[in-house]
Amino acid sequence: MKVEELVAEIDGGEVRSAYLLVGEEPLLRDDALDALRRAVLGEGASDFDFDRLEGSGTKPGVLLDAVETLPVLSPRRLVIVSEPEARRGARGLTEGIPEAVERAGAGGTCVLAIASSKADKRARWVKAFGNAVVDCAAPTRTREIAAFIRREAERQGGVQLGRGVAELLADRIGPQLLLLRNEIAKLALFAGEGKSVTREHVAAGTASLAEAPIWDLTDAIGEGRAADALGVLARLLSAGAPGPVVLGSLTSHFRRLLRIAHGAAVAGPPFVRKKLETQARRYGPRRLRSSLDALHQTDLALKGAGALRPELALERLVIALAG
Repeated sequence: MKVEELVAEIDGGEVRSAYLLVGEEPLLRDDALDALRRAVLGEGASDFDFDRLEGSGTKPGVLLDAVETLPVLSPRRLVIVSEPEARRGARGLTEGIPEAVERAGAGGTCVLAIASSKADKRARWVKAFGNAVVDCAAPTRTREIAAFIRREAERQGGVQLGRGVAELLADRIGPQLLLLRNEIAKLALFAGEGKSVTREHVAAGTASLAEAPIWDLTDAIGEGRAADALGVLARLLSAGAPGPVVLGSLTSHFRRLLRIAHGAAVAGPPFVRKKLETQARRYGPRRLRSSLDALHQTDLALKGAGALRPELALERLVIALAG
């Protein structure tokens, strides 16, 4: 099923005991997990009834204990496991997943969600989920990206898109879903309350980031070329690229590096995978998590927290990331 089908199913009152979320698009996986968390735990604090386990350091027995622990404040508990195949070549977590799925279904007091960037459909642990597999792969075709844009516009309070707007955004931004989410929100403000977003709004307010410039920036940062990275950033900003869009691209890039650092695979041509793997090794998991924290702080700065001008906040971020 697609993420939107999962959300519709949950909204209809059906929450299954176990789900497998498969795909390399973090925004879709986060959306699916957020929907499950709200459905299982509600909107309030839920630390007593929530476990998040990392596949690289979790043994099957720990997972089974988490699934069988009784809820404290909510009717059910939520157990999320990330990247169960992170430890390749070792007897790991996947051996315990079929039993965990079975126990979650039998007990009725736990919802188990496994999030994996990639999974072999032939594997026993994958088959254990039956048809409760949620596709979290990013769309690649223009019409699929445009369909995501229309759904996202509706999700953001019914933003009205004029004829051809979704297709134009898909061409200019590409399959960068977090950037598209930010762009829709920005264009809705640009158009004005109750007004439709037109192609003219997109042409005036959205930089084209579907091609090489953003890769030039991430390459320079990932290779430690701070001066080159600052030069690329300046060119992007002078060409009209919005700061939040640039920041969103960097955030997506560093999330991808962190997944690679934890052993996950990413799709793409061999030369792209090799480049990303080299960058992930250069940073290491700890520094990548620190980099994501810096990206979050810069996001707050761009939204008005602090006294730094947006351009200066981005420049400081680039220097820190490339250092």
